[in-house]
Amino acid sequence: MRVADLISSRTEIYSVSMDTTVHDVARYLRDHGVRSVGVLDATGKLAGVVSQADISDRVAAENKCPAWMRVSEIMTKELVTVSPEMGLEECLKLMEKNGIFHLLVKGEKDKFLGMISVTDLLRLISSDQKARADLLESFMFPQR
Repeated sequence: MRVADLISSRTEIYSVSMDTTVHDVARYLRDHGVRSVGVLDATGKLAGVVSQADISDRVAAENKCPAWMRVSEIMTKELVTVSPEMGLEECLKLMEKNGIFHLLVKGEKDKFLGMISVTDLLRLISSDQKARADLLESFMFPQR
């Protein structure tokens, strides 16, 4: 399975602009039930990523005011991206190698297509394992 297969059914791409306040980003994350979002520059190009951990570590823990800070001040700029054609196993290895929980998906002309999370991958792996176990059980213990 590829990244494209995982994100193809999604209807919304979660992102904010670089000039969004940290306070507004925190509310955006909460309201959408996500842990991180892509940060787009004025041209709509992916410039960074910001997560709940960034807000906690770089704002709350430093006792800074989220209402006055811009997301551009705390976002991560060294991005780990994947293409829609990449396999999901390779994505999991990339997350492990980089110690991250989200991967940014970029398509043609570097268009931001969304994110995949370790939760997405683990949910898919566990459902695949369950399907295999059910299949094995049906061969070993056929219904009579």
